[in-house]
Amino acid sequence: MPERIWIYIAVMALVTYLIRMLPLVLLRKEIKNRTLRSFLYYVPYVTLTVMTFPAILTATGDLRTGAAGLLTALLLSWKKQSLPVVAFVSCAVVFVTDLILGCF
Repeated sequence: MPERIWIYIAVMALVTYLIRMLPLVLLRKEIKNRTLRSFLYYVPYVTLTVMTFPAILTATGDLRTGAAGLLTALLLSWKKQSLPVVAFVSCAVVFVTDLILGCF
């Protein structure tokens, strides 16, 4: 395994480089298609959501406490509360829910 680690790192670096370089080389003109432009606009948001959503629900080890925190955060965000308020209150709800359900 240790002698192959450099091969693995080189392949990973090459794949990462190609993923970032190919769009720049192949797409030299401005994209005119509204649907494709709209799709590309939302890709970073969707990617971030897909990576964080499962972690939100499973971070505490109990789906119910994660769901309580998520619902609290969604409600407070919908009510246009600031990020520190949303984060603090959601963490407090998860903590209290954990205490009530006896998950500690």
